[in-house]
Amino acid sequence: MKKHLNLLREFSVPLLAGVVTAIAWANLDPAGYDHFNNAPLVGGLSFHFYTNELFMVLFFGIAAVEITQSCLPGGDLHPLAKAVNPLVATAGGVLGPIAVYLGLNSLLGNPLLHNGWGIPTATDIALAWLAARLVFGAKHPAVSYLLLLAVVDDAIGLAIIAIFYPDPLHPVEPVWLLLTAAGMVSAYLFRRLHLRSYWPYLLLGGPLSWFGLHNAHLHPALALVFIIPFLPHAKKEHKHLFDEDPGDQTPLARFEHEWKVVVDFGLFMFSLANAGVAFASMGMATILVCTSLIIGKACGIFGFGWLATTFGFPLPHGMHRRDLLTAGIIAGTGFTVALFVAGEAFTDPAIRGAAKMGAMYSLAAAGIGFAVGRLAGVSPKR
Repeated sequence: MKKHLNLLREFSVPLLAGVVTAIAWANLDPAGYDHFNNAPLVGGLSFHFYTNELFMVLFFGIAAVEITQSCLPGGDLHPLAKAVNPLVATAGGVLGPIAVYLGLNSLLGNPLLHNGWGIPTATDIALAWLAARLVFGAKHPAVSYLLLLAVVDDAIGLAIIAIFYPDPLHPVEPVWLLLTAAGMVSAYLFRRLHLRSYWPYLLLGGPLSWFGLHNAHLHPALALVFIIPFLPHAKKEHKHLFDEDPGDQTPLARFEHEWKVVVDFGLFMFSLANAGVAFASMGMATILVCTSLIIGKACGIFGFGWLATTFGFPLPHGMHRRDLLTAGIIAGTGFTVALFVAGEAFTDPAIRGAAKMGAMYSLAAAGIGFAVGRLAGVSPKR
């Protein structure tokens, strides 16, 4: 049974099942889907609110764990010299899509679509990882390279959400961020007291951070991003991104181990709440988002990664330029965070739906990457 559950998680079945269910429901019974998603439930809050404002706290919390571990000695971002090439490529993977989006919008779009520039900046970690394993094999250095890139550009995506996408109807009220700061202080004090359970950090620091962001009119799904780095962790990292280290029983590692399965299966809820877009929603925003993800990501990552090698910061051993190009194309799979940002970028339902459709069409990047990899002679390493 456990083996079957792990296979479902590995192949992102819950996430994809939610997409299929949401699209079918939204097109066959749009009124029923809208009622399910937005009608008040327990506490007067909707399924959409519970998913995007509460469940996604855990999703971004797991991302914060990976970033924290990557910065530790032995991690993929330590020392900095080892991480320069993927970090430079990540910058290209953010700036490239923004440039393509804004350039295309200035030529073909209209000013109403300008605010969507942040949608194509992030990569879907789970789906990109799955595609990379199919193309490169489990042991190829390009898999870790792509995972690192995806985690970092998701971190940049978090910052973009927090800074550039506040609620337009409710101006930011920074004074409430003192609550978030209080949550961070409580987590720091718990760490100084050597508390070995992650629960005090989550139960006190988490709500303080959440209410601070919520009342400041910033996205509260980022609440744990400010708390997770304070969890006690190993002095040295002995694994790569998303690998498990059974010997690491620190609070940081236990939080990831015990909640990642909840997040993996909970992504069914996320896609069910956010992927329900009618096919009639396609429009210019669809073209802008999809093109920016597939072309902007590939050009930005390959161009900046290659540029880093010319300045003496090489690709990982065993990784070549054809691998960099293939990884850049696969990174255009922007599904999860792109859907999330699309929901924040636009208030007009028609434009929001069209932008979400573009995020979903970016799933084609995985197939394009597979084809390019095979044509370029990428050899899988099992």
